[in-house]
Amino acid sequence: MPVIMSTNKTSQPALVAHARTSASSLSLPAALGDQLSSLYSVAQRSDYVFGTPLGPFYHAGALHHLPRFVYFGPLTSDESPRIAFLAGLDSRDLRPTLAMLGLVEELALKPDLGQSLHLAFYPLVDVLGQQHQAGDRNLAAHDWSAPSSPEIGLLAHEARLRQYHAFVRIESVLADDVVTLRLRVGGSGAGGLPLISTEDTDPFAVRWEIEQGPLPATGPLTLTDDLPFRPLELTLRVPADWSPEFYREAVAVILKRFIIRYREFLAYGQHL
Repeated sequence: MPVIMSTNKTSQPALVAHARTSASSLSLPAALGDQLSSLYSVAQRSDYVFGTPLGPFYHAGALHHLPRFVYFGPLTSDESPRIAFLAGLDSRDLRPTLAMLGLVEELALKPDLGQSLHLAFYPLVDVLGQQHQAGDRNLAAHDWSAPSSPEIGLLAHEARLRQYHAFVRIESVLADDVVTLRLRVGGSGAGGLPLISTEDTDPFAVRWEIEQGPLPATGPLTLTDDLPFRPLELTLRVPADWSPEFYREAVAVILKRFIIRYREFLAYGQHL
């Protein structure tokens, strides 16, 4: 698959040093429980964000659900574009999950950010891994068209039902000081989509990757043949050694600007 790579700016030493030295006083599992509880309380009072777990699915004789938050912005309708945000594909790393929960909370408090959009957030996909009911596994590398895990099977069914126009994944990347943004669309034409610009990623150093060609063998784009249109996939990869606070800030800044850019893109009457 052809890959076009570029970098919009070099790493900023002071920024990276701050990212590494800032530390959280709360363990990540404890922070996850506190943040989920807080967000469910916020969602109960919100007219736009709803906590609606996806499922159930069965494993080892028990019922399980995937945490899910759905956002219907002002002016959203049944015809509104639908975007699915995925995190927690590897339960050993909770930074993507915590960052996504923070983003959802900001949407609940500032609902105009995603007006006219239908956004679904799945902050912890690897539920069984988090509950220590499965071995080490990275669900980011699974084929959604033939899922081998119950969580991905549930998401694939939901994706066919909801027919998402785009998928956004948050992952961590090792041994790197810059954020990576990877855009994938099966077939040609991905490079011409003005969905995010260098200005949208300030002050973070970002490496860009654009993949075009045959459909990927892993991830949600493996469902493309089952959908009435060709979705896109944007993967946001954040350095794994950044503190949870700095990690969350980078995700919030970049993805909020992506949502705004996506909304503006559609306002001009263009289509995926």
